[in-house]
Amino acid sequence: MTTSLPKSTIHRTVLDNGIVLLVNENPAADIVAARIFIRAGSCYESREQAGLAHLLSAVLTKGCDGLSSLEIAERIESVGASLSADTSADYFLLSLKTVTSDFAEILKLAGQILRSPTFPKAEVELEQRITLQDIRSQQEQPFSVAFDKLRLVMYNNHPYAMSALGDETTMSRLSRADLVRYHQTYFRPDNVVISIVGRIAAADVIALVEKVLGDWQVPANQPPLPILNLPDVKVEPHSKITPLPTQQSIIMLGYLGASVHSSDYAALKLLSTYLGNGLSSRLFVELREKLGLAYEVSAFYPTRLFPASFVVYMGTAPENTELALSRLWAEVDRLSSNQLEEDLLQAAKNKILGQYALGKQTNAQIAQIYGWYEILGLGIDFDQKFQEIIASVSTEDAVAVASRYLQKPYVSLVGPEDVVNSAIAEVNPT
Repeated sequence: MTTSLPKSTIHRTVLDNGIVLLVNENPAADIVAARIFIRAGSCYESREQAGLAHLLSAVLTKGCDGLSSLEIAERIESVGASLSADTSADYFLLSLKTVTSDFAEILKLAGQILRSPTFPKAEVELEQRITLQDIRSQQEQPFSVAFDKLRLVMYNNHPYAMSALGDETTMSRLSRADLVRYHQTYFRPDNVVISIVGRIAAADVIALVEKVLGDWQVPANQPPLPILNLPDVKVEPHSKITPLPTQQSIIMLGYLGASVHSSDYAALKLLSTYLGNGLSSRLFVELREKLGLAYEVSAFYPTRLFPASFVVYMGTAPENTELALSRLWAEVDRLSSNQLEEDLLQAAKNKILGQYALGKQTNAQIAQIYGWYEILGLGIDFDQKFQEIIASVSTEDAVAVASRYLQKPYVSLVGPEDVVNSAIAEVNPT
């Protein structure tokens, strides 16, 4: 089962200044969507400045050379377009969408914002206060607390250890000068991928991007891009208990997985889907439907540039914490014992490939996926390759990968103090 668009519709061009431009002509709707990726994100922050990329994403559209925040908003809203910034661990993203006739105008505006943001001091301080409120709010949510603690024990000094928001200490001490330095370091044409999809000819897109961004050059005195030299993740699995007077316990097991560039990536993606994606998943059927242990139960394994976390979790009644932890752990362990049935593995493949196809229905989704693959260094051919490597995973492959990665977990427990202490004492990975 494959769902790729014909390769002939994907035009890849590298401009003279280093910008990688992907264009997909799709005449189905009078909409053009663009995704502008920058190799930045939280992996490119120091630990002391965690949250910097998030803060930049919050203020990037709040002022640029010649335009105030209100003027930018009015230009966007006057034509019914959308333009927003976001960040992730592995990249920074500027997204825009508009009808074809207004695309040139909105792309020009995006170019101004990308190249010459002003970071007004009042806007920076406002977004800092909002982010600090978000951080404090997350500290009251048991799932967020459990995941934050799990990341810390798994990744230690690696940037993946931190939330994209940073913490109260790091966010509080960020300054406008920090934003300017980060922007000057990473926002440069040879560090950008632009993915555009819609009712517009590739030749017209190339000419338009050349007109808007072709004169954007790396200053002669600017040093080369910093080499991303991140620490290896070598923390021995152990547990983290966070007593909270909650109405349920959150149980979270984490296993250090592989990056998207690893040959083991597809099998881990498949195992995550088999375990915890949807109402027919193994964890949902066994732990919620049959045993009634879980309020919620799931698994996730994000696609990452560096080794990603393979996580299974559940929420359960406090009195069931010990049993739920034991059974959740056992469900992961059984993946290494040749008990993965071929028909269930195929069902998981069908689910992944079906969801993948549904995730490429709009111009915005298509622009996102091709640009994402390019910025991660996978190339646009990964659209086809992803489906092939998922389809090719055998039960033997899945068991072997589970035996390699899904053994001794990191554990994060959040709940009433007596029950989480009792549970970890009974089933202690250390």
